[in-house]
Amino acid sequence: MSTIRFGTIVGLVLGSIWVFAGFLSALLVAVLAAIGAVIAAVVTGRLDLAEYMGHQHD
Repeated sequence: MSTIRFGTIVGLVLGSIWVFAGFLSALLVAVLAAIGAVIAAVVTGRLDLAEYMGHQHD
């Protein structure tokens, strides 16, 4: 799936949530989705948090 297609789908989902449940619900979903994306990136090895936490690789 391309980045543009994924972004469009995310925008449609958040827009639908905003319409039916309100802005705060859409904001909460966006924040939780971002947290989930970071966790997935760490688990798959695409993001190394050691760099941001001051740890060094040996």
